[in-house]
Amino acid sequence: MCILCQNGNPQNHFGRRDFLKTAAATGAAAGGASLFAARPAAAHDDDGPDDSGKPGRRYVIRGGSVMTMDPSMPNKGEWPTADVLVEGKKIMAVGPNLHAGGASEIDARGKIVMPGFIDTHHHQFETALRSFLANGLLINDGSGGPSADPNYFVYILLTFAPVYRPEDVYISELFGGLAQLDDGVTTVHDVSQIHHSPDHSDAAIKALFDTGRRAAFGYFESAGNFFTGSNPDNKYPEDAFRIKKKWFSSSDQLVHMIMGGEVYLGEPTYTRAWEIGRQLDLQIAAHILSPFGIRPILDDLADGTAGINNNLGLGPDNLFIHMTGMSDKGWQAVKDKGVQVSVAFPIEMNMRHGKPPIIKMQSLGMEPSLSTDVEVTMTADFFTQMRVCMNMQREVVNQMVLEQGDFSPPNQYPTPAPGTPALLTTRDVLRFATINGAKHLRLDKKTGSLTPGKEADIIILDATAINVAPLNNVPGAVVSLMDRTNVETVIVAGKVRKWKGKLLDVDLDNLRRRLENSRDAIFTAANIPQNLFR
Repeated sequence: MCILCQNGNPQNHFGRRDFLKTAAATGAAAGGASLFAARPAAAHDDDGPDDSGKPGRRYVIRGGSVMTMDPSMPNKGEWPTADVLVEGKKIMAVGPNLHAGGASEIDARGKIVMPGFIDTHHHQFETALRSFLANGLLINDGSGGPSADPNYFVYILLTFAPVYRPEDVYISELFGGLAQLDDGVTTVHDVSQIHHSPDHSDAAIKALFDTGRRAAFGYFESAGNFFTGSNPDNKYPEDAFRIKKKWFSSSDQLVHMIMGGEVYLGEPTYTRAWEIGRQLDLQIAAHILSPFGIRPILDDLADGTAGINNNLGLGPDNLFIHMTGMSDKGWQAVKDKGVQVSVAFPIEMNMRHGKPPIIKMQSLGMEPSLSTDVEVTMTADFFTQMRVCMNMQREVVNQMVLEQGDFSPPNQYPTPAPGTPALLTTRDVLRFATINGAKHLRLDKKTGSLTPGKEADIIILDATAINVAPLNNVPGAVVSLMDRTNVETVIVAGKVRKWKGKLLDVDLDNLRRRLENSRDAIFTAANIPQNLFR
């Protein structure tokens, strides 16, 4: 199996049995009765609908509790029992008792049908280093404790990342993407920061295509190079022109491109990156957070005086990640200029990026999208992202309300004072996890809701499972009770990618071995001893 496409064109390899196709025994192991009611059970039912996602192929998801995340639809887009009709890669209709002709039927009774989750910031190249930095901070704080050393900046960016080969990039990107697909995350913004050479870039992009889910390829810098000069073959940011031409000449594909423009890399570099991004009509993304001297740079961007020529400013083409520790001036400009903000609640809380800025966003009438950030420290599971988001905001607001009283009767449990931020609800965080993510990646015309005419990025969640039943509240069950074991079916652009709880066309044993071999090579090259009980 090749690591790079030799002819320079992205290829879909899911039909190749020598690559990702799982062994027949794996398919047969997916137990339970066939979910297809329109035809008798057969061996191929274990692989899901025949030819799903292909032009003209129709199937209807029948009898589930449907939550479209589109309140403009009839019944505000929510039905206790309804159907979703898919033809090719598009959603054709949503509602109760749909007439679907001879379409095959997926029995979704007892299930929740909703859009797939959207992750707007994920460093997938770090998959081989999962959990290595479970205790770590972003930067060494000098405390001498186990959270200071090892830390993210020195170990992940300056030590491990520089030794990655293209094949290491590929397998981490692929395995991490498949893991999130299994979790119901149908779209990702991959911030790879691993572009040591054009071959590294091509490996990352090819993995995104081969994963078979929707993705934004974030072309960021070569990690380590701008601090240590460790990877002189990197072509960032100029290679963006080649990459755009080679991989992203069409807008009708699952993967598109975003330009990374980190302002902490220095004025000449980030000025050129932003200029290239705007020249190529790409979104421009950057980590904007408490350390690295970023706050005054954002203030300059707010004034339109940033960059080497003092003429760089903010725009609706910007996607900022974290936005912790920024000034009121910077925030107001972000709001006024239509900048989107991706928040990584668990990581920001654990790695000392600063307090997740949800209260500030609420005060400005803004909403975030959700991002998983780094699996070296925490899971990329989206149920975790939603719960932590909701729990963190409610802890802050609940304490704020309690302190408006005096902790003594009759004021020990006061009514919230005017101006107190509203408590987040399960519907709120589901919105952050779906349609907000689509908007923030400029994909909301394609995905993010179960709106007829959009592409069918759909997940079917099992509400009959022991951790959920009986079902009493659909958004509450998804956010408050579920985990990846409840993700029964995952559909991307009409194609079934997970069926009966099993990923299709994937030889996980083979891929896991390749990932483990890659991990061993990375640790050896970085001269870091492997220690399972660090």
